[in-house]
Amino acid sequence: MIRIVIAEDQSMLLGALGSLLDLEEDMQVVAKARNGEEAIALVKEHDPEICIMDIEMPLKSGLDAAAELKDHPCKIIILTTFARTGYFERARNAGVSGYLLKDSPSDELANSIRTIMDGRRIYAPELVDMAFTEVNPLTERENQVIELIADGKNTKQIASELFITNGTVRNYISIILDKLEVSNRIEAISRFKEKGWFK
Repeated sequence: MIRIVIAEDQSMLLGALGSLLDLEEDMQVVAKARNGEEAIALVKEHDPEICIMDIEMPLKSGLDAAAELKDHPCKIIILTTFARTGYFERARNAGVSGYLLKDSPSDELANSIRTIMDGRRIYAPELVDMAFTEVNPLTERENQVIELIADGKNTKQIASELFITNGTVRNYISIILDKLEVSNRIEAISRFKEKGWFK
């Protein structure tokens, strides 16, 4: 019997997923979590073979929870609506066994679970295509700058935190806007977030 924990913050979907998987003769949903922290606690408590995790959940995202459970024998499957390269990259770095999209046919989930139990990994095909075509264009330093902008820091505060001049920060910002093809800081943060590139 494949024992499963599901982490999903939308109650209706959590219930539907649980019922769907319980219909499979070789699967049993042993616990359901509504956020990432609960998911970690339930995986440690029940020791399931599989944990199906949404990404955007309260308290702790599915990606953060997956990274925390990296050394646990439980195999993590990300099930999300977000086909974003940055999320996919983080999921792979966290060692997840699967990254599936919620609009996939329902029988695909059960088949993917069985395939993953056989030691294989399953990634949604559109994500694999995107991963090869779309990479974060910013350098490590430019990433630091945009993350500080997203934290609400102004030019002076960024300069002080990174030990560089205000002029250098302005240069970085202008390069970032150019690379992301946007016209201001708000749009830059929005585009960067949309792509899932924030760490």
